[in-house]
Amino acid sequence: MEASSPPTPSARLAPAPFGIATSLALVAGVGTCLVLPALPAWPWLAAAFAFGFAGWLRADRWRLCGALSLGFGLAGLHAASTMAQQLPPALEHQESVLSGRIVGLPQSEPRRTRFRMRIDRDPSQPAALRGQVVQLSWYDDFDAVAPGPRTALSAGARWRIRAKLRAPRSLRNPGGFDGERHALAERIVATGYVREPGTARALSPPAGIDAWREATSRSIARQVPRPSSRFVRALALGDTQALDDRDWEILRANGLTHLIAISGFHVGLAAGFFALFVLGLWRALPALARRAPRSQAAGVAALLGAGVYAAMAGFALPTLRTVLMIAVVVAARLWRRPPHPAQALALAAFALLSVDPLSALAPGFWLSFVGVAWLLWCLPRSTGSMLRDFFSAQGVAALGLLPLSAVLFGQASTAGPLANLIAVPWWSLVVVPLSLLGLAAEALNSGSGGMLWRLSAQTFEWSWPVFEALSDSGLAMRWLPEPAWYALPLALFGALWLLLPRGTPAKPLALLLWLPLLWPQRGLPGHGEAELTVIDVGQGLSVLVRTSGHALLYDTGPAVRDGFDAGERAVLPALHALGVPRLDKLVISHADNDHAGGAHAVRRVMAIASASAPDGAGLPQTRPCLAGTRWRWDGVEFRFLHPPRHFPYLGNEASCVLRIETAHGAALLTGDIGEVIERRLLREDPAAVRADVVQVAHHGSRSSSDPGFVAATGARYALLSAGYGNRFRHPNPAVVERWQRAGAETLSTLEGGALRIGLTADGITAQTRRQRLPRLWDATRRHERVSYRQDRTRPDVPEG
Repeated sequence: MEASSPPTPSARLAPAPFGIATSLALVAGVGTCLVLPALPAWPWLAAAFAFGFAGWLRADRWRLCGALSLGFGLAGLHAASTMAQQLPPALEHQESVLSGRIVGLPQSEPRRTRFRMRIDRDPSQPAALRGQVVQLSWYDDFDAVAPGPRTALSAGARWRIRAKLRAPRSLRNPGGFDGERHALAERIVATGYVREPGTARALSPPAGIDAWREATSRSIARQVPRPSSRFVRALALGDTQALDDRDWEILRANGLTHLIAISGFHVGLAAGFFALFVLGLWRALPALARRAPRSQAAGVAALLGAGVYAAMAGFALPTLRTVLMIAVVVAARLWRRPPHPAQALALAAFALLSVDPLSALAPGFWLSFVGVAWLLWCLPRSTGSMLRDFFSAQGVAALGLLPLSAVLFGQASTAGPLANLIAVPWWSLVVVPLSLLGLAAEALNSGSGGMLWRLSAQTFEWSWPVFEALSDSGLAMRWLPEPAWYALPLALFGALWLLLPRGTPAKPLALLLWLPLLWPQRGLPGHGEAELTVIDVGQGLSVLVRTSGHALLYDTGPAVRDGFDAGERAVLPALHALGVPRLDKLVISHADNDHAGGAHAVRRVMAIASASAPDGAGLPQTRPCLAGTRWRWDGVEFRFLHPPRHFPYLGNEASCVLRIETAHGAALLTGDIGEVIERRLLREDPAAVRADVVQVAHHGSRSSSDPGFVAATGARYALLSAGYGNRFRHPNPAVVERWQRAGAETLSTLEGGALRIGLTADGITAQTRRQRLPRLWDATRRHERVSYRQDRTRPDVPEG
């Protein structure tokens, strides 16, 4: 028999095909692709995938390059395919009759229910939607004659409904939630709302794992008639729809959101229960060992238990990561090749990204894998003391994940380490096991899980007041401004330096590497300069004006009864991301909801020195804004031009008009005034209306922007704040053209997101959020022009 040839030196140096280095290269390739401002053409992506796959198969040092290229091409092809399947612009705002199955758990709110539907592959369905997932909202008050059985929506049921759809689109602001990225990661091809709910029909009853989850959640609510049952449902089933804004606020302030949703640790507990049951069974019946070794049977049972519980939790990302890791360990045990935990983690990341590279768009991917990696690197072996090991693990997790949490969420919880010291052992070792045992008892005999669930709720309630007190202490949450791109790698390196073994020199110097993340430059204007940020609030208005030492907020956007509050969802995140700790002045131009609706949310969080609004507007805690009132901040002059004293409150026409004048240019904020007031301002003080930057009145309505007023301003930039696809057709194309003919460059939030204008010594600069931080999933890239088609049925409600 011919002897095999020894491996070549290059083969001996080649990394393992599923090793740690190869997995890191794959992750790097996926991440590089997903941070690009635009995708290369698909032939280039296909070539990168083919080259990468061939290189990965090679048993030499080129394997890492192959894995990098493989990740790049795989992520690009997935992203390109998903975006190509999103609803084409030609089909937007058209009514469609859809039939499909509800996936996931519907989220019920006071006036609406949000749910996802997988459209049937039936030929009667729109070709672009067959087999795809859409996200819909069902409003109670949509049709006054036939409101429709909104509460009858159940997970796993099939329905036929009439809906109006559009491609996924969201607001784009500093610090804001990116709904377009979320839709891409979740493969949601369209969003919309139910039309004519009275015509909706259920086609088949609930079926599948989601139907079981919803039925079990209702059983918990029925058998545990106490408020804390909502947390038992969240911990046992991943059903968080009963948690309100106050609950999430407390969890965020204490850094506990990673525990309240089902985490990998919970999956590990479920796997452990299954393994212990099999071990006990094998011990009681020794004859079973003749058919399968006890340790291997326990491993298979653990994997089965992990898979079952992950399915019950809706296959959330942390559960998938844990299931994959358990699968690696079990497979290695079956083949009698026990892997190192780091190797198991690397293989789990490789497997997850190979199946779904877009999962890297989710913050949970990075927190999950990086958190485990920190623990594996810093805690290689037990010290023999469970208490010491626990405190060490908490310290590593808190320090190692702080940079990622700060960048991903713009906040850091100073109470987090203390809160986790209480919550991790108590919830994970007492509350969660009781809830899981309740699920098992309920599965064996309906109605028998109530006692265990009530115990779980009771034990949870013993700890919750502690976290409420920490949240209300005022020291729990710290909002961080948006840092520069290099802040995260520097902070991660600083954390690595701090976590090196005892005796490592110059450890205190590592703290300096955290400064760009925790105390970033705010980019404030200099003395005599000003900066305007038109926040993207949808169909409404909110403008932040900053000088070197002061901040003024002009309007706060809408708060609609369907649940969207621009003050909470857009304005406050933008203020936090821009590093605004307090407002020196709040100006509400008038009382219309699209300008004043978010004021309550802003007042609840931000300290405000003074507030102004038109006399008679009925807005509390405000003083009248009167023409002629002026003040000076940091070399910048502010002056109200309208309304004059004794002017009656007439809604739009009574809007506070504010002039901001610097040594380098002037800006004019006009609210919703119409042509009559514009002509009046022009007659009374033509010099006062001349400005380099003008906020176009009334969102570009044809009732505003009088030709004489437009010409008199001499504006270089005309700023438009309007919602995409709004029912008023704002901005009017004729108004946009009028400003452009007058020599102004028009910038719109519906095209560019938040608008940032600088009046500085370097000149007048303007930049949109989408220009400053382009993303490959930007909706505007998929539209040749923005559609202003009318939708007169519902007010514009931005997504996310």
